Amino acid sequence: MKKLLVIGYVWPEPNSSAAGSRMMQLIGLFQKQGYEVTFASAAQDSDFMVDLLEFGIHKVAIKLNDSSFDEFVKALQPNVVLFDRFMIEEQFGWRVIENCSNAIRILDTEDLHCLRIARQKAFKQNRPFSINDLLVEDVAKREIASILRCDLILMISEFEMDLLQTVFKIDFSLLFYLPILLDGFEASFEKKLPSFEEREGFVFIGNFLHEPNWNAVQYLKEAIWPKILQKLPNATLKIYGAYPSQKVLQLHHPKTNFFIMGRAEDAQKVVQQSKVVLAPLRFGAGIKGKLLEAMQTGTPSVTTTIGAESMQGDLPWNGYVIDAVEEFVDAAVQLYTDKSSWLTSQQNGFSILKKRYQKDLFESIFVERLQYLFSTIEEHRRNNFYGALLQHHTLASTKYMSKWIEAKNK
Repeated sequence: MKKLLVIGYVWPEPNSSAAGSRMMQLIGLFQKQGYEVTFASAAQDSDFMVDLLEFGIHKVAIKLNDSSFDEFVKALQPNVVLFDRFMIEEQFGWRVIENCSNAIRILDTEDLHCLRIARQKAFKQNRPFSINDLLVEDVAKREIASILRCDLILMISEFEMDLLQTVFKIDFSLLFYLPILLDGFEASFEKKLPSFEEREGFVFIGNFLHEPNWNAVQYLKEAIWPKILQKLPNATLKIYGAYPSQKVLQLHHPKTNFFIMGRAEDAQKVVQQSKVVLAPLRFGAGIKGKLLEAMQTGTPSVTTTIGAESMQGDLPWNGYVIDAVEEFVDAAVQLYTDKSSWLTSQQNGFSILKKRYQKDLFESIFVERLQYLFSTIEEHRRNNFYGALLQHHTLASTKYMSKWIEAKNK
């Protein structure tokens, strides 16, 4: 039986974030191919982490900068190691190479961190983002180095995949497009959803540990919601999300129908009872789980160019994609009050799901790519000269820094 080792940045929380559900999907793909899966993390347990044992996954707590990981991975001898984000590859990649060099190393980017951070910095400096911001971003240097050191990079955004090839000259042979995947979308499911008349209120949903979500909620509160309320005085906006801090909770304001609801016990239920999803994201990267969820629940959305980036291909959006405040407000009001626009948008969402996110569109080609990697891994690594170069130099420094920290901690 083949073995997969996942090294997680955190323990998966599929009900807290799109990243958590994405991780469980990836594990499911490997399990379907008969892999025995071990999930290891140095993170603390959380109240909302999934019970890995229930899914037949071995759970192992590991330590940073500690040679006990070497013994663990040497004994396990996985066939595939999946790094959950580049910071994990930085910490553990060299140990994997030293102790099980034949294992295929896969990096799941989730989103390009350097793109999100560079956009965030540009936004906070009140200027437009440019590609030059990426080229001078220190996180980009770290993330691209990590990408080059791995055998296969999983990308959820075609835009980011293109960016890696055009800006950073990453070879296509290292990249694989694997978006958030959905199981078969049945026509019968559409009939079970609440109708236009049965729904009420606007909704925003997103994990508050993620800076773009917190910024979007502030933007809603200060710039967008007051204008919507002028036009729809009886409408409500409910804000859901895991890990709300005190500064988030302070925005709760029932007098203006602006409600901070905290964690949603059942996110899909909350979204499908709402009439319209608002997602005015001003920076960020990747594809947005909240907007896929809107489509799944038949709930039209109003979002920004960054919100919808790389999600729809050339298909019409599940609502409206607008960056200017006044037009954003008008679009939200239009969707909320005009059943015809609402129904058209809902169908657009269903069409995007069926044509771009079905698991069966990607499952077999991912398995084929993995099998091809197994059979050509030596040649594949020879061709990735810059990856070997970075392993030789960067990992030497990382390795000795880690060993120094370990010695210091004894």
